[in-house]
Amino acid sequence: MAFTLYSLLEAALLVVNAIAVLHEERFLRQVGWGTDQGIGGFGEEPGIKAQLMNLIRSIRTVMRVPLIAVNSLTIVLLLLFG
Repeated sequence: MAFTLYSLLEAALLVVNAIAVLHEERFLRQVGWGTDQGIGGFGEEPGIKAQLMNLIRSIRTVMRVPLIAVNSLTIVLLLLFG
């Protein structure tokens, strides 16, 4: 398998799918990345952990419907072109 732009996009799609299916109560809270873990004070910059949790939460809410369409398109392309 050659390293192409399509394989790079497919790998990025798999990573976004993996982030989208992370369940907060089952997995993230057990690791210590729950919703109540990253509460900071007023005026403080959020840490890396809080920023990553915000990114994961944003991907789960915003990318839910577009991921269905992109996954369907990817499956059709794989079926047609192998």
